[in-house]
Amino acid sequence: MKIERLSNGRVEDFLNYCRLHKGAVDSSFLYEDDLKQFQNTEENPAYLAIDENGKVKAAASLIMDEYAKRGRKSRFRIFHSEIEDIDVYKGLMDQLLKYKEGYDKYFIFIPLDNKKLQSNLSQLQFSAERYSFILLRDHSPVASVNLPENYKIKNYESGKDEEIWCMVRNTGFAKLKGSETPMSSDQVKKMMASDDYLDGGAMILYHYERPVGVVKCSDDEYNDIQTMNIGSLALIPEYQGKGLGRMLLRKALQFGLDQSYKQIYLSVNGENEQAKSLYLQEGFKEAEGFVCYSCHF
Repeated sequence: MKIERLSNGRVEDFLNYCRLHKGAVDSSFLYEDDLKQFQNTEENPAYLAIDENGKVKAAASLIMDEYAKRGRKSRFRIFHSEIEDIDVYKGLMDQLLKYKEGYDKYFIFIPLDNKKLQSNLSQLQFSAERYSFILLRDHSPVASVNLPENYKIKNYESGKDEEIWCMVRNTGFAKLKGSETPMSSDQVKKMMASDDYLDGGAMILYHYERPVGVVKCSDDEYNDIQTMNIGSLALIPEYQGKGLGRMLLRKALQFGLDQSYKQIYLSVNGENEQAKSLYLQEGFKEAEGFVCYSCHF
């Protein structure tokens, strides 16, 4: 078995391996739109395990973009082997550790039912750090949005609201595990210009003229079904616990129904019991769970 750096001539082999095995790992960055945008650069270091017949038997790749560097933590796009041999994982990991300078850890989400991969990661000195859950909702009716007096929801305006979005999102997520790293206005601009952006799907909640909450809806897929994703639902701390998150959620859900989505999903941290309880009350059901394993340096 030979471990080699991904070459430009092998990119399609790598992408096909990702497509084949995305169900065994967290597929957040393995959907077709993500794979189409993959570039074989230093921001995406990738290695393959190749057998004597030239076949790809394992793959590992990290995401080392500007956001990862700022947070000093890199997320695996994929870390998977068809061969039940811990030495294959060790070989891939040894190569990826060459990139650890400037990082405090690498991390990966693994489905709760993939016990074998969890065992392999434990042998590589990874440890379970936290849990997250995918919640799914069908197209059943949404309760009405009843904002308190002096509150209003406006659509995000490109070229105007990037700093506002950053302020609300970064303040609201400052203590949320996995999302502590602040976003930059350039990242927000890029996010809103991506192919999955839904016109009118990014909204800002105001109290008088003060921005206090945000929510973003994007086009996605789940289990190969076109699905709307709700992300970045955030409120600044002093406005939390007032029922405003529920109103933002309902606004997003109604937007999804208006866009004719048959299902809507979101993810929630396991320790965020209050948020999970809210989502379940609003019609979501738990679809699957993941455990985040991390390797600290």
